[in-house]
Amino acid sequence: MTQYKAPLRDIQFVLHEVLNVEQHYAGIPAYAETNRELVDSIIEAGAQFAENELSPINRNGDEEGCHFEDGVVTTPKGFKEAYSKFVELGFGALNAEPEFGGQGLPSSLGIVISELNGTANWSWAMYPGLSHGAVNTLEAHGSAEQKETYLHKLVSGQWTGTMCLTEPHAGSDLGIIRTRAEPQADGSYAITGTKIFISAGEHDMAENIVHIVLARLPDAPKGTKGISLFIVPKFLPDAQGNVGVRNGVKCGSIEHKMGIKGSATCVMNFDAATGFLVGPPNRGLNCMFTFMNTARIGTALQGVCAAEGSFQGALTYARERLAMRSLSGPKTPEKEADPIIVHPAVRQMLLTQKVFAEGGRAMVYWLSTQTDIVLKGASEEERKQADDLMSFLTPIAKAFLTEVGYEAANHGVQVYGGHGFIREWGMEQIVRDTRIALLYEGTTQIQALDLLGRKVLQTQGAMLRQFTKIVHKFCKANEENPQMAEFVAELNRLNKEWGDLTTEIGMRAMQNADEVGAAAVDYMMYSGYITMGYLWAWMAQVAQQKMAAGEGDAAFYQAKIQAAKFYFKKILPRTQSHRAIIQGGLDVLMQVDAEHMAF
Repeated sequence: MTQYKAPLRDIQFVLHEVLNVEQHYAGIPAYAETNRELVDSIIEAGAQFAENELSPINRNGDEEGCHFEDGVVTTPKGFKEAYSKFVELGFGALNAEPEFGGQGLPSSLGIVISELNGTANWSWAMYPGLSHGAVNTLEAHGSAEQKETYLHKLVSGQWTGTMCLTEPHAGSDLGIIRTRAEPQADGSYAITGTKIFISAGEHDMAENIVHIVLARLPDAPKGTKGISLFIVPKFLPDAQGNVGVRNGVKCGSIEHKMGIKGSATCVMNFDAATGFLVGPPNRGLNCMFTFMNTARIGTALQGVCAAEGSFQGALTYARERLAMRSLSGPKTPEKEADPIIVHPAVRQMLLTQKVFAEGGRAMVYWLSTQTDIVLKGASEEERKQADDLMSFLTPIAKAFLTEVGYEAANHGVQVYGGHGFIREWGMEQIVRDTRIALLYEGTTQIQALDLLGRKVLQTQGAMLRQFTKIVHKFCKANEENPQMAEFVAELNRLNKEWGDLTTEIGMRAMQNADEVGAAAVDYMMYSGYITMGYLWAWMAQVAQQKMAAGEGDAAFYQAKIQAAKFYFKKILPRTQSHRAIIQGGLDVLMQVDAEHMAF
């Protein structure tokens, strides 16, 4: 199995040369002291932790999985010790507020640590990842007393958090959840119901688990407008804020899954468990969206991790594996065959992995800088603009990056051939681990509906235009640069086509709203390829500037430009097949009666 190696050079390229994060932080008063030296030192420490602590226990976590007995979950060998080290190094506290023991550093720095951890060992990374969302939710919506009681220990990592949404009869349709919250005389609530698919719902890595739970009050209206949000700890805090008596919440079982087997996915039973209302009654979904957006960006990152991890393994193997001769003549005549990396079909797969990993990294990191602005931007106008851009890009990032990350993972298996199907090489584990990313936090299909229906059509294209203006300005600024011509011309054409295609869908939807559902997934993929195309053009421009100035490693910049060329010639044309499918319309999907689909 290939040992994970943190791609520090590419991470630094995106952060410092493309996004100019030091300048970005300087423009946000809360982050003004976050300089390059600090950023690099944290990332280098994170890389050492991921490489030395997490990567070595990735395979055994998959093979051993979690153990369940009478409500108790035991994580795989080494998971608990790695978590203790993570807490000791303070990584979980990076982004939290200093008043609760956090370091107050930007979200965009925390996302880098999440990538390092996730690529090295996604199952393990699920545990602290869920806590970040709980912290964000309580920071934004908790009362002063709730923050004082829970945030210090969640931030330190002494306690961990979950989010409990899904129920056996209700997946993403949260409007039909049945978990009840009965008011009690002391101001608390008795929470009763069952939640499923709860990641890190029970484990042995921390002394307490704080569940963030959606439930209904007795007088709640039906649908999503009648959902409230509650804190339900595994152990109720005592008067000193330490672990007290056991609450009425217990793990009923853990799921037997296709992948991420080291992450406990639990059925959680709430039996009149004591809970505490977070935020206003019947406004739970509004509060939970703080958590859900965090989770969706984190899930988008899983696509990047899958592409990066699979690419590292496939590239190493392709350089070493000998098979056949190059069609244009032997490349290593002294050997019995050529390394398979010389074959165009293998290079096609490797470069596809590379552009999805590096392009996805740029997309998530750029999106995370917008999170910085939303959280701590200097002006309301800046925060609103960043929030609108995030609202548009988040469903693209979540759905598109997990889809292409899964594609990249499958290429890893294919490069290895028969060896890719064997567990010891690690490629098939990446495929299994990342498959869930296309499902949780809203499936690809749900994210696509959110993008096209809510973010584009319901805003009359305003959110789309905000982004296409950014692309247009980039193209305009580079139209006189002959080195950028091959990127700018196609990007400019697609940017205009994007608007025209959206109008076409909108016109059809006025006649039949199901046209939105018929077009949504292909529209999302189409949008994702253009968005990543913009980022690859941006990275190519930066690389060209660095080479022209004689700065840095010329070979690195040249490889970046060549990767951009590959993306534009071999990947971006996929937009045209998605456009054709969109234009195929609704009718062909609905003409076959559901009862006669099987023959």
